[in-house]
Amino acid sequence: MYEVATSLLNAQKGKEPEIILNLEKSRTDYFHIDVMDGKFVERNTYKWMESICSYINRLSNLPMDVHLMVEDIRSSIDDFSVFNPNIITFHYEVCKDDEEVFEIINIIKQNNSKVGIAINPETPIEKIFKFLPYIHVVLLMTVKTGAGGQPFISDMYTKINNLKKHKDSNNLDFQIEVDGGINLATCKQVKEAGAEILVAGVAILKAVNYKDIIDELKK
Repeated sequence: MYEVATSLLNAQKGKEPEIILNLEKSRTDYFHIDVMDGKFVERNTYKWMESICSYINRLSNLPMDVHLMVEDIRSSIDDFSVFNPNIITFHYEVCKDDEEVFEIINIIKQNNSKVGIAINPETPIEKIFKFLPYIHVVLLMTVKTGAGGQPFISDMYTKINNLKKHKDSNNLDFQIEVDGGINLATCKQVKEAGAEILVAGVAILKAVNYKDIIDELKK
C-alpha cells in the first residue's frame, strides 16, 4: 500500500483548521510540512509552518512529515521537535561533510523522530549511499526545491528506480519518498519506479474532493 503525504505549502491562509480536518477525514497518511528559511531556498515559510504544526497538534492525531529546507538544521530541529513530528528530513546539500550528516542523523533520533535525508534533483543518489543503513526515509526532490506547483522532471523516474534497485540489492530498510509534480498523471510511473510515499500538494488541495485524489494516489 502506498502512502500519501499532503503538502500544506499551498494551503489557503485563514482556512488551515478546515483543511487539516478535511485531510484527516480524507485519510491522508501524513501532513507534509515544507519548512523554508529564505536562505537555502528563496521562499520563507518558517513561521507559517510553525503555526500549521500548532494547528495540527491541536486538531489531529495524524503524523507530521517535516521537510527542512534550511541552512541552520540544528536550530530547526529544535524548533520543530516540540511538535513531535513522525519524520524530520534534512537536505544532504546543506551539510559540509559526511561527519556533519551523521551528527544530524543522531540529533534527529535523539529527538524521537524518524530520520529522512532529502536530495535535490541534480544530486547523484550515490552521494548518500553510505548513510542509508542509518535512516528511515530518502526524499527525492523531483522538481526544483522550494516552490509548489512545478511540473515533474521526467529524468527522475530513472533516479527513483536506481535507488529502489540499490535498496533491494542491499536489503536496506528505508522508504522512498518523492516530492514534486505528483498528480494523477505522474503517480503511476512514480510508483512503478519504486516510490512508496507520495508527496502531493496542489493536486489534492485544488481538488473538489480531497479523498478522491488521495484514494487514487494510494492505489
